[in-house]
Amino acid sequence: MTWLLTNDDGIDAPGLQALAQALPADLGEDVVVVAPMQEQSGCGHQVTTHRPIQIREADPETFAHVQRAYAIAGTPADCVRVALHHLQEEITFVCSGINAGGNLGVDIYMSGTVAAVRESAFYGIPGIALSQYRRGPVSIDWARAARLGGGAIAKLLLHPLERGQFWNINLPHPDPDCLHPDLVFGTSCTHPMPCSFKQENDQLSYQGNYGGRSRRAGADVAICFGGQIAATQIKV
Repeated sequence: MTWLLTNDDGIDAPGLQALAQALPADLGEDVVVVAPMQEQSGCGHQVTTHRPIQIREADPETFAHVQRAYAIAGTPADCVRVALHHLQEEITFVCSGINAGGNLGVDIYMSGTVAAVRESAFYGIPGIALSQYRRGPVSIDWARAARLGGGAIAKLLLHPLERGQFWNINLPHPDPDCLHPDLVFGTSCTHPMPCSFKQENDQLSYQGNYGGRSRRAGADVAICFGGQIAATQIKV
């Protein structure tokens, strides 16, 4: 049986290497990477059906614990489909990420990171999507993300999922006053992110106000913005 790792930032993204490092050392199962060749951020649950999908083998030694690795010219949801239906992997569990940026609340419908584990849930395969929230243009400490992500994975494996369920995890922005954040279970915030558009001639530029999101108590946005690891169970 096999664990599948994927993401939407591309096979060369440091977050995917951090995800591989985050896996439990005593996993005892094969690990395969199937990830997009190029960044696919914000692609949602798009799949490729009307053009060929290029596939090439990648160096598994780039990643910790990984036995096989492949890059495809497709989306994260494509990666899961290719692993199951072309590579014929017997997938036990899917992990997607670690995304460079949060996937909170209704972001899950736009996120390629989350779409990968949603696709696996369609087949009854459990999974975890992991994202690293950051405030502004701050460099991500991927070693920290791997440490926090690994702890979250280990804890969530103690909470078996029913068929069609998966976990969405958001790691908090680094806070020197909270070096060891707790894993807090919550719900997905249902309020959209405030946004506007700036017009120049006939061009519109999207302006999102990430920090202005609703912080309803008990929802993932409030948990993550409050410096804790937000864990949300989602059912397809």
